Amino acid sequence: MIRHRLVRDRKGGSTLNVVIQRGHTFWYYSQLFRVPLQLILDSNRDKNPDQLRPGEVVKIPGYVATDYTVQAGDTFWLIARRRGLPLEMVRLINPGVDPNRLQVGQIVKVPVRITWRLVEGEREYDYEALVTDIRRLLTVYPFLRQQSIGDSVMQKAIPEIRVGIGTKRVHANGSFHANEWLTTPLLMTFLNDYLLALTNQTAIRGLFMQPLYNSTTLSIVPMVNPDGVNLVINGPPDEEPYRSLVLEINNGSRNFSGWKANIRGVDLNNQFPAGWEIEKARKPTEPSPRDYPGERPLSEPETIAMAQLTRQRDFHRVLAFHSQGEVIFWGFEGYEP
Repeated sequence: MIRHRLVRDRKGGSTLNVVIQRGHTFWYYSQLFRVPLQLILDSNRDKNPDQLRPGEVVKIPGYVATDYTVQAGDTFWLIARRRGLPLEMVRLINPGVDPNRLQVGQIVKVPVRITWRLVEGEREYDYEALVTDIRRLLTVYPFLRQQSIGDSVMQKAIPEIRVGIGTKRVHANGSFHANEWLTTPLLMTFLNDYLLALTNQTAIRGLFMQPLYNSTTLSIVPMVNPDGVNLVINGPPDEEPYRSLVLEINNGSRNFSGWKANIRGVDLNNQFPAGWEIEKARKPTEPSPRDYPGERPLSEPETIAMAQLTRQRDFHRVLAFHSQGEVIFWGFEGYEP
């Protein structure tokens, strides 16, 4: 019942916090909650594991805390037993509750291990859906690092999510092209499955994920073109001048299913300095639903953000996901190692 309610509740519960008691260590929490020690360390980067102080709060990844209403005859032991949990788990997340004086109707916290996907990928996946799912993942997996790499033309923050601590740097991105938005829920579902495998110590295609987490830092920008994605899925925006602009570029049609560009009619995939002159010579010369490379390289804030991110992170591998064709392009113009 708790699982069903969490799936239906888009908030999905709150981050599971425990209050440190004397003698407790991150290793103890790792063993109690059966979560890899490194994930607990990375969920609590603001704390020195060798100097934990009683009363401090520790985040436990892979779980949420949900409210439970005490029934007649309930004890912490019965509540824990019915859910197959160690008694100590229930006690730890209710530090202010006297287990010997439970009252009918009293609200206590119950830990719930997340073993199912939180990302709702099988829907029209616009920018708001992305923001909601990122927030849900951050709640359950506090070892994730998330930042905005820049803003779109319409001032939507473009999120990057990082996971892992290794020196190998791998990047993946989606939705450069607006009508290829399904690449965003693809990446978000992949990320969710990776997080589930890490916290539950399960394998994906026979491979356990913790060694990859330790060796690799994965960077994901799930939606490079949020304005364009929203245009394709939701239609023209209310804000001017963008509403009038996209309708003019689209010849008055309200069918934007073929729109690849950003909100200004610039194809972000043709915006980078490498070979830009070649693109300019063979592509449209003015804003268009697709293929217009812009008046100059890196004229658009979305491509500026991606170029800056690439220079900053110096990735070893980059995977750019598109949804048309069955082609894998290796490298560029013979420059690949």
